[in-house]
Formats: sequence, C-alpha cells, structure tokens
Amino acid sequence: MAPEKSDAIAQSLHRARSAQRRWQTVAIPDRLRILRQFRGLLTMNAESLCRTMSLPNRAPQDTIVAEILPLADACRFLECNAARILRPRRETNGNRPWWLGAVGVEIHREPRGVVLIIGPRNYPLFLPGVQTLQALAAGNAVLWKPAPGGAQVALSCAQLLEEAGLPRDLVHILPEAPEAARSAIRHAVDLVVLTGSAETGRMVMYQAADALTPAVMELSGCDAVFVREDADVQLVVRALMFGLRFNGSATCIAPRRVFVARPLYSEVSRGLADAASALPPMLVEPQVRSRVVGLARAALAGGAALLHGNLDVDNGPGMTPLILADVRPEMEILQSDIFAPVLGLVPVDSDDQAVASADVCPYALGAAVFGERRGAESLARRLNVGCVIINDLIVPTADPRVPFAPRRRSGFGVTRGAEGLLEMTIVKCIATRKRGPRRHLEPAGPQDLRIVRSLLEMSHAPTLGRRIRAAIRFVLSVVQRMRGA
Repeated sequence: MAPEKSDAIAQSLHRARSAQRRWQTVAIPDRLRILRQFRGLLTMNAESLCRTMSLPNRAPQDTIVAEILPLADACRFLECNAARILRPRRETNGNRPWWLGAVGVEIHREPRGVVLIIGPRNYPLFLPGVQTLQALAAGNAVLWKPAPGGAQVALSCAQLLEEAGLPRDLVHILPEAPEAARSAIRHAVDLVVLTGSAETGRMVMYQAADALTPAVMELSGCDAVFVREDADVQLVVRALMFGLRFNGSATCIAPRRVFVARPLYSEVSRGLADAASALPPMLVEPQVRSRVVGLARAALAGGAALLHGNLDVDNGPGMTPLILADVRPEMEILQSDIFAPVLGLVPVDSDDQAVASADVCPYALGAAVFGERRGAESLARRLNVGCVIINDLIVPTADPRVPFAPRRRSGFGVTRGAEGLLEMTIVKCIATRKRGPRRHLEPAGPQDLRIVRSLLEMSHAPTLGRRIRAAIRFVLSVVQRMRGA
C-alpha cells in the first residue's frame, strides 16, 4: 500500500480511537436509541441498498431476505437485549470461600476499543453489518474493511448510521484492498473480526499474532448433512436443492457432505438427481469451477459416481450443480472449502459411522440433521461443530439469537447472538474487601504452616472425620499463635 494510504488509515484509526473514548461513556440505552433509528432507516432504504450489491445468482428479493431482513432483526435483538447482556454482574456470596471474609465480586464488561471488521464477498452487508452493530452497542469504534465489490454498500450503511445519530468517526470504511486490513493491524487495532476463507484467516492470524492482537475468525466450511433412517426424504431433497441454489451455493454453511442412512440411500439419490435437473446453472468464478472439476474427476477415478452435472470446464458461464454418489469421506472433495453448487453423498450404516466419517473433514463450521426429533437432537449433540440445524438448512442461522462459534479449521471465537456481543467486550473484575481480618498482610509466623494446612483439610478433606479433626487443629493453632503474640 502506498505510504499516503497507510497514513490515511493511521489517521482514521486515531480519529476512531478518540471518538470511541467518548462513545464508551454514553449510556447503553442511549446507544441503543441510535440503533433503533438506524433500523428504521435501513428498512426505508432497503431497495437502494440492494442496488449497491451486485452479486451473481441473486435477485433483489433474495438480497432483502439474505442481507437486510436479518440485519434489521439483529438490530432489534440488540435494542431489546444488549443492556441486559452487558450489565455488570454481582457474584453471590454462596460460593465465596469462608476464609476470605467479606469480599464482594463484580464482573464488568467493557469495550475493547477499535474493532477491525473484515467483511466477506458473499454477504457484504449482513455479516459485517451485524458485527458492526454489536461492536457499537458494546461501546467500540469500528474500522470496516469490505471485500472487493463491497465498498459501496458499506459506505451506504455507515451513512445511515450517521443519519441515525451515530457520532462521527465511530465507523470508518477502509479501502477494499487486503493491504488496508494489514495496515490497520500494523497500526494496532484492539480486535480483528474476520469472515473469510481459511487461507485468508491464516494470513490475518499471522499478522495479528505478530502484533499480539486478539482475533475472531469465522472461516471456511464444508458442512455436513445427516439423513437418518426416519427422515422425510422429500424434505431432505427440497432442503438440499435450496442449499445448492441459494446465493449460488456461495455460503459458508451450504451443504457439501451428505451422510445418508443406507435404507434411504437409493431413494435420496434418485430424488436429488431428478430435482437437480430443474436447477439452472450457477455463475461460479472460473478458478473455483476449475478446482471443483479437478476434485470431482479425482473422486470419480477413486470410485465415486456422477449423479448429476458435467465436468466440462468450458461449458459456458454457468456451472450445472454437481452431485456425486458413493463418495468416501477421505476424498479431497469432501475435505475442501468449495464455494460452488456441489454435493457428495456418503452411505452410512449407523449414527456412529456417520459421526466418525464426518470427523475426517478438518472443517467444523455447521451441520444439519434430518430425522425424528428426539433421535436427531441426540445426534446433534454428538457433532463436533459450532451450530447444528435440525430438519432445515441455512435459514435458521439468521435468527439473531443464534451465535456462530466455528471449530477446528473453520475458525474460533463467536459472532452474532448474545455470545457474539460479549465477544466485543473484555472482562474487568472488581473485588472489594468490605471487612474481616487481613492476616495475609502480616509477616508469616512459625504457626502459619500448620494453620494453612489445617485450613486446607478443614475445607476440602475427603471425609467428614478428617475435616472435623482439621478444624480442631486449626482452632488450636490459632489460639497458640494468639498466645504467642
């Protein structure tokens, strides 16, 4: 990045930090009143915001559903709940060790400072928008680095926040170039929040680690779908078709691996092959398409079967959805982060086999389970992922109550929901000694070792008899020390 642009980012960070110091003194209800005004402006400017986002495979109504409606819902969630979530918490005395005397403990949540939010290309408003609102509600300032093509909607969102009454310099929109984020990290932001690929996350983490900057990473997915024996096959087929066509399947929690109970495998395979014939081709970036075709050919060479689609890289601008059957969990196509309409079907004989097969993949963002509720919930609790949907796909995660907490190569930290709001804060504990002895402030005496040993056993010995004997020794030791004094 040119020196003058780096200097401009440093100046933006300086202004944001000054504005944040004033903003954190604003009462939470007053911050939330501004968010309420923003929600109204967001609603009234929905269509103009849609025009600032030109994404392939998306109609305007899809953009409203995918970006603006869930952002407005997330805003209302903060209006109703942020004050309760962020309020100080006073610990009760019930769990206080008796030997500490009258010590009161309060837990406070304070803003981190300036938060760098690095947005993704596939949801340029909703995902960084929710993170921005949460950061502001918690008392932070924001540097928003949009993905390529996302600057216009980010600027429009920032303008609406200012119209709603947000003080100037609390939100700065950085250039789209990756170097803008690197420059912001070099100039010492207080938290980095990234939504992007695992490869991007690795590079951002490397620089954040060098600056000892904490980070939240929502990275790549290769999500699994589990179809149990008692699943509704028609519902499964409809859901998977939705996962293939929604946003052109360019969604981090879109289905990629489908583990099907063997008694339903033939029926599910036929249903998917028939339904996929009605799907239109999806616009996919040429390099992504070429990669997918290479992975699919390798899978076919290893014994998988082509249920639907073609492997012609030069077959026009669109990509026909690709469905492979009899894929093995260890095949690379089921261990890769792919932003394209691809499904791989794996027959399984039990939930145990399904779980073991799913764990072969290094990504652990989300999953879906289809089947009778009790069994599906039991399986969901066993899955090593951050979010599980039962008998649906993708859309329930737009619920503003739902936190996103990726695992393994899919990232770490939490975004959205109450936990995502708390992620925008740091903990401060205030412990107050109200009364009682402060013997620890005096020099140790000859009886102190016996006293503290007796104290330890009196509090934690495994049997009642040992605790009683320790209590007697404790009293005698204290009396002896008092007589000596």
